[in-house]
Amino acid sequence: MPAHEQFAEDLALHALGSLQGDERVALENHLEECANCRLELDQLRGDMALMALSAAGPRPPARSKQRLMSAIANEPRISARATVLPARRSWWRTATLGVTAAAALLILLLVRQDTNLIHQAQNLAQQVASLQNDSLTQQAELAKARQIVSALTSPDAQRITLVAAKNPPQPQGKAIYVRDHSSLIFLASNLPQLPAEKIYELWLIPQSGAPIAAGLFKPDSHGSATVVNPPLPAGVEAKTFVVTLEPEAGSHEAPRGTPVIAGQGE
Repeated sequence: MPAHEQFAEDLALHALGSLQGDERVALENHLEECANCRLELDQLRGDMALMALSAAGPRPPARSKQRLMSAIANEPRISARATVLPARRSWWRTATLGVTAAAALLILLLVRQDTNLIHQAQNLAQQVASLQNDSLTQQAELAKARQIVSALTSPDAQRITLVAAKNPPQPQGKAIYVRDHSSLIFLASNLPQLPAEKIYELWLIPQSGAPIAAGLFKPDSHGSATVVNPPLPAGVEAKTFVVTLEPEAGSHEAPRGTPVIAGQGE
């Protein structure tokens, strides 16, 4: 295996700004000698910057971003370090179970006391439930982060740039598609603002068969937009990706509106 391929996951984490310690030092030393990895890091930073600028919807709380970055930073590596991190997670699960069991025992004792103690037991039970809900939320955020990093670093990912047919600069789009995992990350820029009661719809055109709807979206005020992991059938080989202008509810079964940008798989 070429040396730079061993750094694929570290490059993604470094692009996110979450690689620290000896891993970051080792990667930066490698980058000084490896032009391929420097180019890959620049591409990852460009993709992630475009995602950050084009993300629509409410801004997530700062604590959510911190939990996500921490989760990615603590994710096990494919190396000897992997033997340490699972032990930490095992310790956390054991500690969590111990706290839960202790809380349950305390609640049992408090229920035998007067009304004030019963109220305290109920409050403690609510706190335990809240901690468990937070744990589930963090696990879900970690799973999403891992899926995005996996798609961005997969050697099987297709990188398709969508451009307008006339008069550049024009609307552009990039589709990163991993067929075997049905993963799709689509980034668009310079899209015209939508007319009333219209919406953009992304389509996956397979090598054979009918077009597959891959998500509805509206650009922000700068003309940027993203579509991340829409529901797609597994194992479909992509021939082309197309964005069309459709009625506000979308067409879903087949494109009916005007094509805006399109690009073929590499």
